[in-house]
Amino acid sequence: MRIVVTGCSGQVALSLAERARARPDLDVVTVGRPHLDLARPETILPALEHHRPDLVVAAAAYTAVDQAEDEPDLAFAVNAVGAGAVAEAAARLGVPVIHLSTDYVFDGFEEGNYAEDDATAPLNVYGASKLAGEKAVAAANPRHIILRTAWVYSPFGKNFVKTMLQLAENREEIAVVADQWGNPSSAPDIADAVFKTAAFLIRSRQNDISGVYHLAGTGKVNRADFARHILSVSRARGGPWSRVRSVTTEEFPARARRPANSSLATARFAATFGWTMPDWQHSIESTIERLLQAKHG
Repeated sequence: MRIVVTGCSGQVALSLAERARARPDLDVVTVGRPHLDLARPETILPALEHHRPDLVVAAAAYTAVDQAEDEPDLAFAVNAVGAGAVAEAAARLGVPVIHLSTDYVFDGFEEGNYAEDDATAPLNVYGASKLAGEKAVAAANPRHIILRTAWVYSPFGKNFVKTMLQLAENREEIAVVADQWGNPSSAPDIADAVFKTAAFLIRSRQNDISGVYHLAGTGKVNRADFARHILSVSRARGGPWSRVRSVTTEEFPARARRPANSSLATARFAATFGWTMPDWQHSIESTIERLLQAKHG
């Protein structure tokens, strides 16, 4: 099965490529700028057509949440128009698309876990652009799976785990908000789930499984306790450690508003595809071990 992934440098794209190396049944090709540029929709169909995919994974996105507040046109061009163009190109090639979205489509005012059918109400430009992308994908390709994930981390790119370890190198104490709750999600685990989803889509010529699914680490945590766990695991392995001081979002404001609670209910994905993401603590250890090994050679 040949899977073409949009984007070359994102956490999920890199995890898909890495995981595929151990899967002789899979041929994963990552394609990014300048050959495939979501801000230039005319590049998308030729780039996908060149690689003749059996399935397309739309992993590329504009992900600078705070910067998007100052660049809404670019965020929507990439995350909405570009996403729709990827799905349309896949449809023209006669193949399904798996599109990655975000928990930030919700406003965070609910106390429980958000289900796929709960009302969406993004608080920031990034979330609004991703929600528009979901709608564009669904309209462009009847054979689609939209996977909303959350708080993604990995050994690659920029993410919360790497930031905490870097800050702990030089600080005795780190201030982290304790009133934002969500599901930390390992990009390598997401990659495994995408492969399982892809197999279902390839086997099913019908559209009965198309739709939106939540895919995130099992269990919820606030950011401050997430940071404490990261640093505790790091210290146990001889890595950096700092105290974590809990603060409120009001004390630590960001350019873009974040939902206070964006934890996702994942029962629909488990029931359909027979797979559940590990507990959020589980995959942290392997990620930190890899990061520490890379640092010390």
